[in-house]
Order: sequence, then C-alpha cells, then structure tokens
Amino acid sequence: MTPGVAGLGSERRVAGSWFHGDVDERRDFARRAWVAAILATFLLLLVVARVAQLQIHKHLHYSTLSQDNRVRLEPLPPVRGLIYDSNGVPLATNEPSFTLTITPDKAKDMEALFEELGAIVPIAEADYKRFERLRRQGSPYQAIPLRLHLTEEEIARLALDGHRFPAVDIRTDLLRTYPQGPLTGHVLGYVGRIDEEELKRIDQAAYRGTDFIGKNGLEKSYEGVLHGQVGYRQVEVNAKGRVLRTLESQPPVPGKDLRLHLDIRLQRDAAAALGKRRGAVAALDPWTGGVLALVSNPGFDPNPFVEGISTKEYAALRDDPDVPLFDRALRGQYPPGSTIKPFVALAGLETGVITPRQARHCGGYYQLPGQSHRYRDWRRGGHGSVDMRRAIVESCDVYFYDLAHDLGIERMGAFLAKFRFGGKTGVDLAGELGGLLPSREWKRRVRNQVWYPGETLIVGIGQGTFLATPLQLAAATAALANGGRYLEPRVAKTMEAGADQPEAIHAPVHALGVDPSHLEEVVQAMIQVVESPRGTAKRIKSPAYHIAGKTGTAQVFTVGQKESYNEKRVEERKRDHALFVAFAPVEDPRIALAVLVENGGHGGAVAAPVARSVMDSYLLGTRPAGELNEPGEAEVENGD
Repeated sequence: MTPGVAGLGSERRVAGSWFHGDVDERRDFARRAWVAAILATFLLLLVVARVAQLQIHKHLHYSTLSQDNRVRLEPLPPVRGLIYDSNGVPLATNEPSFTLTITPDKAKDMEALFEELGAIVPIAEADYKRFERLRRQGSPYQAIPLRLHLTEEEIARLALDGHRFPAVDIRTDLLRTYPQGPLTGHVLGYVGRIDEEELKRIDQAAYRGTDFIGKNGLEKSYEGVLHGQVGYRQVEVNAKGRVLRTLESQPPVPGKDLRLHLDIRLQRDAAAALGKRRGAVAALDPWTGGVLALVSNPGFDPNPFVEGISTKEYAALRDDPDVPLFDRALRGQYPPGSTIKPFVALAGLETGVITPRQARHCGGYYQLPGQSHRYRDWRRGGHGSVDMRRAIVESCDVYFYDLAHDLGIERMGAFLAKFRFGGKTGVDLAGELGGLLPSREWKRRVRNQVWYPGETLIVGIGQGTFLATPLQLAAATAALANGGRYLEPRVAKTMEAGADQPEAIHAPVHALGVDPSHLEEVVQAMIQVVESPRGTAKRIKSPAYHIAGKTGTAQVFTVGQKESYNEKRVEERKRDHALFVAFAPVEDPRIALAVLVENGGHGGAVAAPVARSVMDSYLLGTRPAGELNEPGEAEVENGD
C-alpha cells in the first residue's frame, strides 16, 4: 500500500466521523430545544395560571388592597334619633363610647393578634365569641368590634403600640343609653346588634357602618324613623391607610327624634303606687288615645342588652319567678272579671234586652232552666231586687248571669268586639297580644268541642277563658269616657327632625255608634261604684274630682261547686287578681286607666287605691303616699 493511498483513506474516515458528529449534534440540539420549549410552555402556563388567580379568583382581594392604597369609600352611619317624654325629659340618648375593632382581611394571624392584644388590654371570652359571630356575618374588609368601652388608659396603651397592629383601629361610637332604666324598659324596648336573621331581611346598604337595630318596644316599632339614612365619604389614603384628603362625601341623615305622650313623672308615680307588687298600669288620654303611662312591674334595665347582656345576667332575669322580662301591660292576658260588666250592661241596653230600671232578682245564685248547677254570686245571701245601675254598683253576678243568658254568646261577643276585646288595640308598640273573646266557633276550631250555655254566663262576668290585657281594658274604658269613640292607643306623639315642624302622630278613631243615653246610664252607674256607700270602690272617693270606675276580681283557679274560697289559706301566687278600670274627672275626662295587681285579691281593696294614686298624680300633682296594704275583712265583704 502506497503512502498516498493510505493517507487518502485516513482522510475519508476523518471526514466520515465529522459527518456523524454533525448529526449527533443536531439531535442533541433538537432535544434541548424541545426541553426548552416544554419548560417555557410550562412556565408560561404557570404565569397564565397565576395571572388568572390574581385577576379572577383574588380580584376582589387585590383590587381592594390596591384601592385602599389610593381611594377608600367609607360609610358614615347616621346618628339615631332621640326619644323624649311629653315634657322633654330624655328617655333614650346616644353617649360616646370607644371600641377596639379589627379588620379581618388585614390580620395575617388572628390567634397571634388576639394574644398580643390581650397582653395590652383585657379581653373577655364573651368579647371573642361576639367577635367571631360578627365575623361570620360580615365582610372580611369590614372593621368588627372586639373590645367595647375602652378606658382612656387602655386607649393610650394601644396608641403606643398601634404601629404593630395594622388590622386594629379604635373607633368612636355613639352608644344607646336609657337614663330611666327599668322604668321605661318595656315601653321603649332597646337596640341590639344586628343578628343573622335580621341581616337577611334588612336592606344591608341602609345599615352600612351600623351595628345596631331596634329589637322591641318603641325602638323596633319606629326603627325606620329613628335609624336615619347612611352617608359616605370617598377618601384618598397612602399605603399605610392614612387618610390624605376627602375626595367626595355625602353626609348621613340623622334619625328623627320622637316625643311621646308618656309622662315620665306619671310613669314613676304609677310604678311607686304598685310598689313591690307584680302588676300593670295603663293610662290613656281619652281624647287623643295618647299613652300617658304604661307600667309593667317588675321591669328590667334595658342598658345591658344594648351591647349584649352576659349569660349570667340574662339567666338571672329569665329564671326570676316574678318574670321581669314579661310585659304585663301589653302581653299579659287575664280574665277581666267584673270590669267587663259595664260593657255587658251597655250591650243589653243597645240590643233592647234590658232597660235601665228593669229589675231582676238575685237570691245568691243562678240556675239555667232545667239544670241543677248553681252559678254563685259573691254575696251568699244575694242582693235581692236589682236594676242595671245597682247591679254595676254592687257588682251583682246573678244579674249579669241572667243578662248574658238573654243576650247569648253571639250578640254579646259581637258587641264586646267593637271595643277590641279579643283583638289587638292597635297600639304603636311591637309585640302586643290581643286577648281572647271566646265563642262557639273558637271552641269548635281550637278545642273541637261544643259550646255550653253555662260558658255564656261565665263570659258575662269576665271569667273563664275570656282574657284581656290591661291596655285593652284601658282603651275600652277610654271609649266610654269620650262618648263612644275607640281610639287606637299611641305612645309616640310627634316626630321631629332638626328645625323642621314636628310631624304629629295621630291615633286612628273608630266611631262605635253607641246611643248616648245608654252610655250615660252606664257612666252614672260607674260613678256610683266610687261614690255610693254600697259601691265596691267607695274607699277611693275623692273630694277634689269625680271618678267613674269599676272593680274586678279575676280567678286564678276554679273553686268547686261545694267549696269556698278563703284567701288567707291560699298561697300567694294562687290568689285572685285584682283589677280596676276608671276615668276622671267625669265632667271632662282627662285620664282613663286600667290597673292590674297579680294575686292582689279584691279590686276595690288593692287595685282601686293604685288607680286613685295615679289619678291624683296626674290631676292634682300629688305623689303616692306609700305602698299598699293587704285588704282587710271590711273590703272582702264588698265583693270586687
């Protein structure tokens, strides 16, 4: 082999190796390019996914943060309207209070934040629970109260470490306060924090920045008037949330003030006249329907309910045997007893069943034709021959048994319904109950039983299943006082907004169409209840003015046919209720009222003196002399 040939082959092999190396390099390059493309695509997909997360899933979060760094829209809650009595005495006010709030979205670690804050200011377990409840209800971008009623020292301590807590703020609130405490608890009700159920039914835009809403009483009935309209302000802020300037604002419209018919002095005197007894007083202006006093005793202090009463405090109220949370004046349903007799007598006159001077015999009991059962009178020996006036004056049961039988339950019930017995009075207070006026249809529907004639007799003297509230009795009595017009009671008198002319709140009026001569006969009998030596309320006769009234005693339990009722042997809570209805002065009535004393015994001995104290307070300006005494034997002999 020649050198030239050998060299040539070697050169070809080298060229061949060069060729194969170039192919491998191309393959490696292609692989690398594919890997780079896949990696780039993967990274691009990650970027797209992240952008989607930021732009779609967390758009609200970051847009809110971004906007907070530039522009913030802040709600401006309205100031709640105040409530005054008829003389301008404040009954519901707004007092400044400092609150520690947390905006959840700004807190990275809520547990750590709680721990750090707890080392600076004391925070109770109830505060944490309330915060978590409100947190579930609200928005994460909304400040939620954690600690209420901060002291100046606590505010100073928080201010020193404020830079450490971007989620924490100190807010100045106006806290609802009730200066009269238990005296107006039932009438005014109270405001409380908006709960989950209320959150579903209210216009949330109208309550932006507002934590409270009326829960019951006047606060609930006039919520739309007292609340006002929310405002707003658009502010520019820096990255730390500090306000730089206000760009735009719409001031809130304060709630309107309410001025009531209620006279707080009379309210206080009525409560004092009841003393420690359980009971109620409802007093009205017969010409306007204005509620002058509405007392339920015992009452409760509404102030602890505003921010949330403690479990221990609420349990004490709930478990109290005297039931202070129960509004006896508005929701207490009691047999009206003999206070219903003037209305039954008026029904007899209006239907022509009786005449004023027509006499009926009372021998101490009444029997239905063909029956042996005796419906007894309170006086064992009976009253003898009695006409309508004497029957009312001496509260003769037999007369009204006989009258009720002649009227029948349909006619008697239809007439009593005109005075709203069995229905609501229409008062401007939330939570009113309507009592019960029994009838054939009611018994069939509710008990699936037939109506018996004896039940008609019992309704005629206001016993049995016949139930009425003290406010119902007062409103019906006011209709007798004003000549036969039924006015739906009103606690609120006017709505006032700043310098605007007060807007009057009128009570709806319903003409009963009663014959004035018949009404006059009944009223004259009611006058003699107080002024006649035989009257069941003779002990409250006043030398200063004339009173028309009617006593009543409502049974708590039924006494057997052969049994007798001995008050001294019956435990206190099973004794009869004492009632009294009245209006005065007779010539120009200015007040009509109903008094109930639970388990008080006899109306003439216990309830009537309470009424006299209330009327003296309103008409003469005198204060109650002292607490009531137990009825004596002389009063027991006087029936109701």
